[in-house]
Amino acid sequence: MRIRRKRKRLKTEEDRARAAAKAREKQRRKMVRTKFGQAPLRHARKGIYACFYGTVVLILLFLMILISYVTKGEVGILIGLVGLGTVALSAAGLVLGIRGLKERDKNYITCKVGIAMNGVFLAGLAGLFIRGLL
Repeated sequence: MRIRRKRKRLKTEEDRARAAAKAREKQRRKMVRTKFGQAPLRHARKGIYACFYGTVVLILLFLMILISYVTKGEVGILIGLVGLGTVALSAAGLVLGIRGLKERDKNYITCKVGIAMNGVFLAGLAGLFIRGLL
């Protein structure tokens, strides 16, 4: 058994004018939200991951320095392994930030911030590692 529904018809000229005005207002609100009628750009996914990796490296560095200070420099091999892990994580974040710049039609500010954070951490940790060898 089929139920037939009647479509809503615009019966009068006044109803048509109201519908047109409503459509114009909706389009105007959409144009206000966006720049020149284009959709706002989203952040690059790999750039977000690069910023996240940089933040994790920062937290791990802070914890390693705090543990080293509390134990007066007598840290075990575990902290050294965490240090090498932060170097790997920072390098991965740097690579993700660079790859995020290749995503099309995105906002690249997170990529740039991720590249800067991870680059500084990687250079600092590499310098610390080289200084420890000498």
